[in-house]
Amino acid sequence: MLRIKARHIQVSTPELANEVMVKWQQGADFGELARSYSECPTARQGGSLGEFGPGHMAPELEPVFLQGDIGDVYGPVATANGYHLVEVLARTDYA
Repeated sequence: MLRIKARHIQVSTPELANEVMVKWQQGADFGELARSYSECPTARQGGSLGEFGPGHMAPELEPVFLQGDIGDVYGPVATANGYHLVEVLARTDYA
């Protein structure tokens, strides 16, 4: 069974998402950016989504979770909840 570890930053506008992405590209720590900018309750944990399986998050984010390179940040990805920057931390298949 595939398990994914990831974290995210959720904001309300694509402009803010792009601004935060630039800060990450300039070397800012993803967890600190999540604590400062994310509008999701996960901000307190640096944006951590914990460990989960496919189909447990917004479908728009699924391609990043399943195919994104470990350690890279993707986005902004639009969902019904806002705009997300997503970092995949690990992907493990427990057969």
